[in-house]
Parts: sequence; structure tokens; C-alpha cells
Amino acid sequence: MANAMRISLRKIGACGFEVSDERGHAVVIDGPEKLGGTDMGMRPMEMFLAALASCSAVDVVMILGQQKQPLNDLRIQVEGERADAIPAVFAKIHLHFVAYGPVAENKLERAVKLSVEKYCSITKMLSTEVVVEHTTEVVLEV
Repeated sequence: MANAMRISLRKIGACGFEVSDERGHAVVIDGPEKLGGTDMGMRPMEMFLAALASCSAVDVVMILGQQKQPLNDLRIQVEGERADAIPAVFAKIHLHFVAYGPVAENKLERAVKLSVEKYCSITKMLSTEVVVEHTTEVVLEV
């Protein structure tokens, strides 16, 4: 497969793992304390939200750059609501995008909408049963 990605995982604690890519980047993931986790890293579902936010952030930065928008900083707050069942999948995810700098609000909204609804690979992989919402905000000064 031409576009194959490979990730390696190794156990580093009772419920802790180091995940690395072929380029040598590594992330620590840990399970909950009730399963032996020791809070040495994010939980797997938190990593999923981080992947979603960063995937969308790349899109938004690229789109705003193409539109020559002066983005000084971008921050995204993500909140995921999990189903009260096993498996406890996300039922709803809300992303709040905050752009710092003199970015046109309509351009930010369009960039975010394009990312969340069209370009972000992570969003596209979510089940149609997961509600993904977003809001935007422009802050002129950091």
C-alpha cells in the first residue's frame, strides 16, 4: 500500500504504552488507575480528541494561509461526550476554535467548516452517529 503508515507500541507500565512512528516521534499513553494506569500520559480517548483537534488545526492554518489571513495563534478546545455504555464511544464532540490576530471572522468560520465537514480525515472516519459541532472566535490580541 503506497500510503501506508506504521506505528509501533510497546508496554512501559502496568497499563502504560509508548507509541512511536517510523520517524522516531513518540507519545506516552496510559490507562485509567482502576486498570493499573499511573497517569504517565494521556488516555487513548484523549489522544483521539487530540488527533481530531490537530488534524483540523492543520487544515485551518493551511486554509487561512492561502487566504492571506494574519493568524498569530490558533487554539482549539475540544469536549467529547461519551456514551454511557460499553464500549464508551463518543456520542458528541464539540470543537471551539480561537484564532488570535486580525483574522476575518467569516474566513475563520469558512476554514473551520471546510475542515470539520470536508477535509479532516479524522472527522471523516467518525461514525455518522457521532455529532461533531464547532464554534469559532477571533481574538485581536494575544
